[in-house]
Amino acid sequence: MVFYFLLISLFTFLLSTQFPEQPPAPATKPTAIESTATEADFLLKNGKIVDGTGNSWYYGDVAVLGDRIMAVGTSLDIPAKKVIDVKKKVIAPGFIDVHTHIEGDEKASPKAENFIYDGVTSIITGNCGISRTDIGQYYRYIDSLRVSVNIGSFIGHNDVRKAVMQMANRRPTAEELSRMENLVAQAMRDGANGFSTGLIYTPGTYAGTAEVVALAKAAAKHQGVYTSHIRNETNKIFEAIDEALNVGRKTGMPVQVSHFKIGKPNWNRSNETLAMIKKAREEGLEVTIDQYPYTASSTTIYTLIPAWALAGGQDSISYRFHQPAIRKKIIAEMVSDMKRRQRPDFSYCVVAQFLPKPAYNGKNISEINALLHRSKTIPAEIETILDLAEQSSAQMVFHSMNEADVEYIMQYPFTMVTSDGGIREFGVGVPHPRSYGTNARVLSHYVRDRKIIMLEDAIRRMTSLPAQKFALQDRGLLRKGMMADIVVFDPNTIQDLSTFTKPHAYTKGVEYVLVNGQLTLAEGKHTGVRNGDILYGPGYQPNPLY
Repeated sequence: MVFYFLLISLFTFLLSTQFPEQPPAPATKPTAIESTATEADFLLKNGKIVDGTGNSWYYGDVAVLGDRIMAVGTSLDIPAKKVIDVKKKVIAPGFIDVHTHIEGDEKASPKAENFIYDGVTSIITGNCGISRTDIGQYYRYIDSLRVSVNIGSFIGHNDVRKAVMQMANRRPTAEELSRMENLVAQAMRDGANGFSTGLIYTPGTYAGTAEVVALAKAAAKHQGVYTSHIRNETNKIFEAIDEALNVGRKTGMPVQVSHFKIGKPNWNRSNETLAMIKKAREEGLEVTIDQYPYTASSTTIYTLIPAWALAGGQDSISYRFHQPAIRKKIIAEMVSDMKRRQRPDFSYCVVAQFLPKPAYNGKNISEINALLHRSKTIPAEIETILDLAEQSSAQMVFHSMNEADVEYIMQYPFTMVTSDGGIREFGVGVPHPRSYGTNARVLSHYVRDRKIIMLEDAIRRMTSLPAQKFALQDRGLLRKGMMADIVVFDPNTIQDLSTFTKPHAYTKGVEYVLVNGQLTLAEGKHTGVRNGDILYGPGYQPNPLY
């Protein structure tokens, strides 16, 4: 037996000398963050780090290599190609605005200066049910433009419905509903971030809750979020909030209530509306809200007109407006609505942009009515509204909210900061100032001056909270390995300069902005860099043809 054992051992030894053990496979090439490179591309020194978590700020440095954050620490000893001493200014993650409307603006102003100067590095469009229906094609278009900010999009209910049913005011057939579900599902596979509704707008307002639930379920299968401009934000706001929450309950998907606010006659009841959100969260529904920090909204003139009168498209609208009996009915309903709103006239409605007659831009309906030499009465002003609406969908600014409600809603910890704005072409029209100064207004007026919320919490609402909600996995925090979307601003001087009368003014106080590791704003000036990327949703399935 001993001899046999020795023989086997000798054979094994000889075999190993002829066929030695293979060397271990070489390690995979380290990523930029894991590499042994000792030099960063950028080193932001001596900053007040507000990392996006909501935790207290601390003094430290941030190193960037490629498109990622290389390191974050209290005293980084790392050589860099460019060292920037920020002199105790705030270093924060780039702001993420998840409620925007940029369709049509991207080509005119691809540098997106109004967002960059306000510290915004990522945006999501397609809100309020308004989007491109072919999200894959839209993303390819955006990619070809090379915009300065990162862009994602929801798939919008209004345009999905319009693609299948045009402007019909009825329930969909089973075949039509199936076609709409397929459009939503394809958009989610193409990388949409969720499903949005604008139930105050046509044709979405003609849809019942059952239709919305069915389409939301198509998005839920791809981990989408349901985000809604609810059906009513004034006298029926409680029912409208409940509808949005029920969509979440019936689909099992997260809910985002857009631009959370409350209009007349329910001013000072935001404690009640917010209580509905809190209760739903306690029940286990993942619901959050967003808000722009102004007491005025902005949308089209059509929202003043009864929805039934807008069915069928522009030809049908013109026909109704010219039928005396129908026009009389429209005016009567609008008069009744003004009584409900407790408004003496339409001076709270200001034209932001009216293409047929730019001279009207910046004037309210009462002023335009006077220019037309009409009597100073509500019915006469309604006649003016109908005349404008027949010509074009005027963009309006509505001074309709209450500051006390704005502040109360802002204090809720799950309120995100959003603009509801677009990429602005400087000097065109008289738009709402939110497109220029939303984040700066929060940081200056509500953090620094009014002390409604703390700096760290405000930054959390602008960064990690939206990133978490909409599954933007590599953004929203200052952490090693995260995408290098970074903003540097002076908390003592940051200020929104855009006003309702003079809106075309960029924010001051933001000194540096990096988008995907590239310096897009330096010493307060846009560098011309357009390094934005696509923010694909969690259901994204790459198309091998592209």
